[in-house]
Amino acid sequence: MSEQARKTAEALEYLTGFGNEHSSEAVPGALPIGRNSPQRAPLGLYAEQLSGSAFTEPRTHNRRSWLYRIRPSAAHPPFTRIDNGALRSAPFTESVADPNRLRWNPLPDPAPGTDFLAGLWTLGGNGDAAQRAGMAIHLYAANADMTDRVFSDSDGELLIVPERGGLLLHTELGLLAARPGDMALIPRGVRFRVELLDADARGYICENYGQPFELPNLGPIGANGLAAARDFQAPVAAYEDIERPTEVINKFCGNLWSATYDHSPLDVVAWHGSHVPYVYDMRRFNVLGSISYDHPDPSIFTVLTSPSDTPGLAGVDFVVFAPRWLVGEDTFRPPYFHRNVMSEYMGLIEGAYDAKAEGFVPGGGSLHNMMSAHGPDHETFERASAAELKPQKIDDGLAFMFETRWPITATAQAAGADHLQRGYDDVWQGLQRHFRA
Repeated sequence: MSEQARKTAEALEYLTGFGNEHSSEAVPGALPIGRNSPQRAPLGLYAEQLSGSAFTEPRTHNRRSWLYRIRPSAAHPPFTRIDNGALRSAPFTESVADPNRLRWNPLPDPAPGTDFLAGLWTLGGNGDAAQRAGMAIHLYAANADMTDRVFSDSDGELLIVPERGGLLLHTELGLLAARPGDMALIPRGVRFRVELLDADARGYICENYGQPFELPNLGPIGANGLAAARDFQAPVAAYEDIERPTEVINKFCGNLWSATYDHSPLDVVAWHGSHVPYVYDMRRFNVLGSISYDHPDPSIFTVLTSPSDTPGLAGVDFVVFAPRWLVGEDTFRPPYFHRNVMSEYMGLIEGAYDAKAEGFVPGGGSLHNMMSAHGPDHETFERASAAELKPQKIDDGLAFMFETRWPITATAQAAGADHLQRGYDDVWQGLQRHFRA
């Protein structure tokens, strides 16, 4: 953490728009005009394409960027296996999927000198990273910068949700600042390192092995609502011209591999394309809801979705419960009791969640696997059932959910963690019989 990092974050400028064909150059004239790979790229740079999709995928789904860099990515020594630490990947076979409702307190504070990569801790997931299907849930806790160390994930894209402390993300395509209330997305294969904007940092990560996240279709909502494409911010080109040993760590088919370069690979001077990182302020989410009766299904809060081969069935959805008004008449306003074919992991960034009176704290999380019955706890139910139904502003909390089509198998370290809340089921035990024939 440094004052310089904070000053850099405050001064950042961005390109705007989700899925756009962006272009940027850190040095005037570095970006070729009219072609992607000229015989000699400008300024003695190397032209290189980074493909986030197959060449022949439809144009609307094709993700690729052209990078103009000081050295090509191919100029590196062999990678060797290193220890995975607390990082795990699908398939998750060390334990079995659990139908019980589970809830965790925040991760314990890490040892001094723990950077973002060393502080990754896997809670669980599903699918198979090598088959590019499914997802994983990780948490991170860090108190040191990544120095002369760069990370990339070949297995999937990383959706990062800070909960405590800000992050300065140095990516190949430029810099992003992500603070609590923001989410950042690092595409598959994009290299980056993390500086801390505060003394320590903590948060959540969804690693999406499947189709890249996209904005959900709006259907009957119309042309506007939910997350606006223009509120997503992409970096402008910024490069490192550093000639000293740099460790580059690649996550590949579930394992970490390391190589020591003689230079920083964050040396892209110009770029154009659509395979780019983003940051998004979740408080800008345009919440839509009922203005008559009934609580809408939580799908109305979807920010991004990773589609599957079945229309409407997501590999993973990212959902945010942003500040909003509740005005429904004759309506139980907190989320209703339900069982869901989808599996839900929920995290809390700040404040309180309106369906849980206590026990669900910022930095913690709950897992309700498919068809696990859940809903408001006893205290919330009693309060909401008797409340005066006047317009109510919900603005004292910010929660989110990773929702996925497959059951989430918790890792052995998550299933046996000291910060797993034993007795989570007790929050529903006070619900009384009220039936009168």
